[in-house]
Amino acid sequence: MELHDATTNSSSTSVPFEISGSSSQQHVVHHDNRLSSNHNNYSKPQRVRHKSSVQFDDALLHDDSARLIYINDPKRTDDKCELPGNEIRTSKYTIVTFLPKNLFIQFHRVAYLYFLAIAALNQLPPLAVFGRTVSLFPLLFVLCVTAIKDGYEDWRRHRSDRNENNRESLVLQHDDFRPKKWKNIQAGEVVKIFADETIPADMVLLGTSDQSGLAYIQTMNLDGESNLKTRYAKQETTAAVSSEACRVSGVIRCEQPNRNIYEFTANMEFNGLKFSLSQSNIVLRGCQLKNTDWIIGVVVYAGQDTKAMMNSTPSPSKRSKLESYMNRETLWLSIFLFIMCLVVAIGMCLWLVRHNSQLDTLPYYRKRYFNNGPDNRKRYKYYGIPMEAFFSFLSSIIVFQIMIPISLYITMELVRLGQSYFMIEDGDMYDANSGSRFQCRSLNINEDLGQIRYVFSDKTGTLTENKMEFQRASVYGKNYGNSLVVADDTAAPVIPRRRWKLKSEIRVDSELLTVLQSESHGDDRIAAHEFFLTLAACNTVIPIPTGGTFSSPGTSESDEDMEGIEYQGESPDEQALVSAASAYGYTLFERTSGHIVIDVNGEKLRLDVLGLHEFDSVRKRMSVVIRFPNNVVKVLVKGADTTMFSILANDSESHNTIRDVTQSHLNEYSSLGLRTLVVASRDLSDAELEEWQSMYEEASTSLHERAAKLRQTAAFIECNLKLLGATGIEDKLQEGVPEAIESLRQAGIKVWVLTGDKQETAISIGLSCKLLTADMQQIIINGTSEADCRNLLGDAKAKYGVRSSSNQNRKQKSNAGLGDLDIPNGSKSLSLPKWNPGQEEGTTAPLALIIDGNSLVYILEKELESEASLFDLATSCRVVLCCRVAPLQKAGIVALIKSRTDDMTLAIGDGANDVSMIQMADVGVGICGQEGRQAVMASDFAMGQFQFLKKLLLVHGHWNYQRVAYLILYNFYRNAVFVLMLFWYILCTAFSTTSALTDWSSVFYSVIYTSVPTIFVGILDKDLSHRTLLKYPKLYTAGHRQEAYNLHLFWITMIDTVWQSLVLFYTPLFTYKDSAIDIWSMGSLWTIAVVILVNVHLAMDINRWVLITHAAVWGSIIITYGCMIVLDSIPVFPNYWTIYRLAVSPTYWITILLIIIVALLPRFTCKVVCQIFWPSDIQIAREAELLRKRHNHVQSRQQVSS
Repeated sequence: MELHDATTNSSSTSVPFEISGSSSQQHVVHHDNRLSSNHNNYSKPQRVRHKSSVQFDDALLHDDSARLIYINDPKRTDDKCELPGNEIRTSKYTIVTFLPKNLFIQFHRVAYLYFLAIAALNQLPPLAVFGRTVSLFPLLFVLCVTAIKDGYEDWRRHRSDRNENNRESLVLQHDDFRPKKWKNIQAGEVVKIFADETIPADMVLLGTSDQSGLAYIQTMNLDGESNLKTRYAKQETTAAVSSEACRVSGVIRCEQPNRNIYEFTANMEFNGLKFSLSQSNIVLRGCQLKNTDWIIGVVVYAGQDTKAMMNSTPSPSKRSKLESYMNRETLWLSIFLFIMCLVVAIGMCLWLVRHNSQLDTLPYYRKRYFNNGPDNRKRYKYYGIPMEAFFSFLSSIIVFQIMIPISLYITMELVRLGQSYFMIEDGDMYDANSGSRFQCRSLNINEDLGQIRYVFSDKTGTLTENKMEFQRASVYGKNYGNSLVVADDTAAPVIPRRRWKLKSEIRVDSELLTVLQSESHGDDRIAAHEFFLTLAACNTVIPIPTGGTFSSPGTSESDEDMEGIEYQGESPDEQALVSAASAYGYTLFERTSGHIVIDVNGEKLRLDVLGLHEFDSVRKRMSVVIRFPNNVVKVLVKGADTTMFSILANDSESHNTIRDVTQSHLNEYSSLGLRTLVVASRDLSDAELEEWQSMYEEASTSLHERAAKLRQTAAFIECNLKLLGATGIEDKLQEGVPEAIESLRQAGIKVWVLTGDKQETAISIGLSCKLLTADMQQIIINGTSEADCRNLLGDAKAKYGVRSSSNQNRKQKSNAGLGDLDIPNGSKSLSLPKWNPGQEEGTTAPLALIIDGNSLVYILEKELESEASLFDLATSCRVVLCCRVAPLQKAGIVALIKSRTDDMTLAIGDGANDVSMIQMADVGVGICGQEGRQAVMASDFAMGQFQFLKKLLLVHGHWNYQRVAYLILYNFYRNAVFVLMLFWYILCTAFSTTSALTDWSSVFYSVIYTSVPTIFVGILDKDLSHRTLLKYPKLYTAGHRQEAYNLHLFWITMIDTVWQSLVLFYTPLFTYKDSAIDIWSMGSLWTIAVVILVNVHLAMDINRWVLITHAAVWGSIIITYGCMIVLDSIPVFPNYWTIYRLAVSPTYWITILLIIIVALLPRFTCKVVCQIFWPSDIQIAREAELLRKRHNHVQSRQQVSS
């Protein structure tokens, strides 16, 4: 994620949204995520102007919409009984609503409605083809399995809710703190929390164990961030609160509940005083109290009104691409089913017309009974030819119902679950540094990982470690940091008295240390002193002394003891700057709500904090007003260069010179990939201070447009600044990133980096991670107006010969081959259609597009012409780098690709400003990084490092795609061959919709007899080893070309299915044509033959045989025989004892063998011919893999023999 240097060039353009160490900036990020939460309705990215940002910051709170909280008076607070209690509920069902609600959700699947209609038709007497109970079994089985799973998950939620609601906290009751269950706590009640306890509701702090009202909280349960944050009780209330009692009474006027966890606007009236409350005065439900003995607060939001509960919305559901294709093929099967039923109905109609006069004597259609029982001479229920034909049509639908495979849904869920287990357990995707395993947070898009064409990646914390290290400093026009050494080795001789030991070693510049320790009072010495004072003071970092003492080698006796200290901050940048200041002798070691204490080379310097203007995305800077011991008041400012240089003083030539030199240093730092900030300060006169204090007081207590007024107040003092210098912080690349990006590129995947960093920084990182190469032709789009952007895009397209193309052409281009697969060991090579993405016409250099967020505002919000130009240019480039982009712009870029191509997109990021992009992409991946778990919680998959994406896509993605694609085709084939066998039988029995198979055989076929092998093959089968897939990334392009599943393959499979069904039906007829075999014996033969046939068919396509695969495939045949023996042993069934009579005949076994050979011979022949003459890349690689194994086996045997 991006921090302070993520700015725009103009204040009139869109507002970038970033995370920094300030609450207000994080607030804006959350707004953006809220805006992007309805991303399913996203059409075009909306331009976000300053005005809308102001409106959001202020929350536009009016007195008539405010919530009144009377402290320690819950009855008066909720006098209208409108406020919710503190009981929470995350479960979906209750005992009463479970059955109807769960069924309603399940029947959103159209296939379930189809089978419900089939079961209902079968209950009608004229249509009762199967037993009425039997016909309900498949649907009830699927519904029950899903309901049990959903019920178990909801029971766990109920258990979690119950445990949470029954926790206890101390609540002020009758002037004494007494335990009370969380679910009974109400708004207005005063609650006491001890160290390490969890906050039960959103509370405004009234007092803490610290005299200054300071408290430390950890928000990991809320946003995943482990760093401690400071919260303050107002000084006006702190004095009235003690550990034993709370004598505060008053009223809080606050905003209505909202989802924004980074902002709180309220006023408090207490003892005739009215003062403002902000986000720093509230602690939220789910946070934990740390490093503070106790706090006392009043509940303002409870239960479902708490910000934690209002943010607990699930991620949007996503459907896999293969599943959408499956629905297309299901439609074709439905049409095929309709045609079959129509043929049966028309055939029956013609038969009845032809034999109308013979219906009393012909089989199947007799009008009268001719037995000697009580029904003798009675008439059948004959409805006439039209109605009989209609009933025949409906009966055919019931007989052929499994043409639409209902078991496929359950099978796919089980297969995806198994695939997820092996991905989670993959040791190569375990991050030892963070102790985090791979996470599958969505089980329905595993196969999409094998078809990714575009990867949209954040930079900071995703490609880089987000562990900042202070590297360079420009102080008063002089560049430092070219030669750095560890502070302990250099600083010891020059830093006297007390020293502090940081948790990690910081390298320093000895020349800069010399300037700081000199006795000179020159401008450079003063500027350096103020420079590091600003770094130590202008932040929200919390210093935490660790209490231990350390020895420093090489120092004198008096100086060898050092006290440990570490810093906790919401921004890694701020922690790096404060740590750097400490290494140079300016150690921040104490912070309260009113002052800070800095150890300046062994001397304590106490500074009174008069006010703090936190970093926000509009100003792009942060400032603090401090009073020195000599009563001098200064404003210390740090911020992005684009906003800082415009507010510097231009009062002398020397200042302008320093400014120009510093700008050149900043350009140098950016070219090195460093993150930059500018540092400045100014003195405030008494008159300015008084006016600022008046403005600050009015702005901070305003309930209307508070944020805008605070920005105006900040602008009053953030002007005519004296430039002190600039900083350069390194954010190192994660391990394995360059190799991962190169492998993804070879796999035909385009990697786009979307960052909020400066353009120079992004280009430098792009070069270091091998995203950009020296031979690439860079196209830079930095437009300042709509016309400018249009011209730049048009010129670039014209210069590099980029042609506009229709959507159809784009899709064809995106699915083209990506070159030859070069595999050694003498195996065949396959020449594929060559297409070199990102290579302009007339030149051999690949293209790289670099565009800034300012230009994207004008392009994405305008007419389709600009969007189309950007799309044509971007998709013609091998690399796209988007700099200074806001979260909504990230989502907009992903939406641009999704709306104009059929290509699969993947977004990967680590923080809150990546959530909109992650949710917009087809597949979202969250990085368990340094900036909390917002991205992880919104993602479909989560992992510890970017480099794991290589194995996730190239190995697991490839396997999952191949498995699920084959699983779908096989299920279509398996059910269709069974249905077609029944169809041929009906055609030979006067279109009567009778069946030679028992009802239970028809039901068990897809549920028991043939389902288990497909599950294990879908989980365990591997066409290639992970080593081969990683060695040859181009094998991944099989997913791009849809080799494993496409409409052509579907129709080939259906043709093969027709052939196999004909062989299956007619072979036994010809074999037994002169015998006296009964129809139930023939049905028993067909049942066992079709089960063996489809399992042998499956066995022909298995690439990796393991013990459990053998057990599943051959075991299913044994289970089928076992079930048939049981069913044929029940005397009441019409097929009683048939299997025993058939099995003793050699003809029975020869017939089954003949069916298998004749049915599968065309398929076997086609497979052999294709693999010899037209092998695919995967088949070539598999052949090479087998050759290597044989070669290694021969070598090992020779070594053993020698």
